[in-house]
Amino acid sequence: MGDDAERGLGCQKIMDGKESNRNGLEKEIPSCCLKAMASAPELDSNCHSTVVSGWFSESQTSSGKSGGVVYFNNPMWPGEAHSIKVEKILFKEKSLYQEVLVFESLTYGKVLVLDGIVQLTEKDECAYQEMITHLPLCSIPSPKTVLVVGGGDGGVLREISRHSSVEHIDICEIDKMVIDVSRKFFPELAVGFDDPRVHLHVGDAIEFLKHAPEGRYDAVIVDSSDPVGPAQELVEKPFFETISNALRPGGVLCNMAESMWLHTHLIQDMISICRVTFKGSVHYAWTSVPTYPSGVIGFLLCSTEGPHVDFVNPINPIEKLEGADKHKRKLRFYNSEMHSAAFALPSFLKNELSWLGDYSRQ
Repeated sequence: MGDDAERGLGCQKIMDGKESNRNGLEKEIPSCCLKAMASAPELDSNCHSTVVSGWFSESQTSSGKSGGVVYFNNPMWPGEAHSIKVEKILFKEKSLYQEVLVFESLTYGKVLVLDGIVQLTEKDECAYQEMITHLPLCSIPSPKTVLVVGGGDGGVLREISRHSSVEHIDICEIDKMVIDVSRKFFPELAVGFDDPRVHLHVGDAIEFLKHAPEGRYDAVIVDSSDPVGPAQELVEKPFFETISNALRPGGVLCNMAESMWLHTHLIQDMISICRVTFKGSVHYAWTSVPTYPSGVIGFLLCSTEGPHVDFVNPINPIEKLEGADKHKRKLRFYNSEMHSAAFALPSFLKNELSWLGDYSRQ
């Protein structure tokens, strides 16, 4: 993989400000949590290692020991715990790659959790799914070919299907269990798989992209998990280079880019890599998702050299696409005003990115 500069990111070192937090995964459960477990009856709503007294707490589970050890001080957001009241656990099983959990919550509907990390809830999934899809697709005229990396719940596919100009959609998801579970418990999202334009590839996205024809796609949307462990490759220079090669001139990438409140160093490194890799525009945008750590999530938007892409002002506004607003399900979050507003950055983030110069290269 080479040194840190070549690899792009040293994920744990960057995100928690320490040399490494990996040893923390072997720590015992805090005594306060043990007391809570001991005092709470083993009901259906709390029969899982991340559920204490009926509350799910976003956490990291070590796979190094039998049964796993819950580590509540997650290295992605050290010093915090994000909790949701659990009504009933609906599904829990280990796939070949991760633990998959679905539970019914008190206020957010059904919740999908992978390896202890909330991926989506029925209540606020619209903010993420709609923004990660329409920010890139509404920034280019008449997109025709789209690749989705990850996105096994089907939500991004549902949103892409609003664009009648799209002729072909590839999705590469490594974990078939995520797809199957989403079809069963999240049909409003998984309906995206029913579109005849969708071609599903179950496997490693990095390998898939290596074999993709040069200039194949108008847009690539990376709906990945947090960059910890194997997923760290998805925020490193070689991965972005394969995406760039797979995009046509003036093609666009939208990549999940974490929280500006928690991961500014990660954002800096991703932007720095993408400014070298992509020769067009590079922008950071964000949206509000209440059940994600800090309540926000960011997106990195990049274009390859070619026709100019103005991400801030949608050239392909959703309101002018016939039937798009109500296709499959009425839009709940995205509109053209939200599109432009997503690129307005608070002063502290502008200051953090100032060392990059004019990071939002036009």
